[in-house]
Amino acid sequence: MAVGRVARPFGLEGELLVDPLAEPEVLAPGRYVFLEGRRLRVLSCRWQRGRAVLRLEGIEDRTAAEAYRFRYLEVPQEELGPLGEGEYYYFQLVGLQAVTSSGERLGTVRQVMETGGGNQVLVVHGPRGEVLLPAVEDFVRVDLEAGLVVVEDVPGLLPEAR
Repeated sequence: MAVGRVARPFGLEGELLVDPLAEPEVLAPGRYVFLEGRRLRVLSCRWQRGRAVLRLEGIEDRTAAEAYRFRYLEVPQEELGPLGEGEYYYFQLVGLQAVTSSGERLGTVRQVMETGGGNQVLVVHGPRGEVLLPAVEDFVRVDLEAGLVVVEDVPGLLPEAR
């Protein structure tokens, strides 16, 4: 299961700037992740504006790090901890259909972005183009079993239809 997506290299020493898709402890030093089929140990992890800056075993410089831009960090699903009722991992949202509470189709969730302010934003592609939705319980309800993200019809939340 994907637990992070490499945004870009960070610095000259082979570090990677990663958008997390799971709980932070999955990327803790000493843990192992798979990157392009390679099993790599996390040597260090620090957080910066909601993103992880990772140093992984075997990635020694910026050139090596560049090869992993936009690639996913993965771990076996059995290594992920159980979640409580109503909780989910970010990777579980990607691919869900987004609809309004009145039934209008907004499109497919393509990405979960960290804002750095503690909230996440769902990036949805569909009939209205790219729509950014705040992943806040007041506006968005996730139904993993139905494969849906239901968005409340709140004035001003959604762009005008094309």
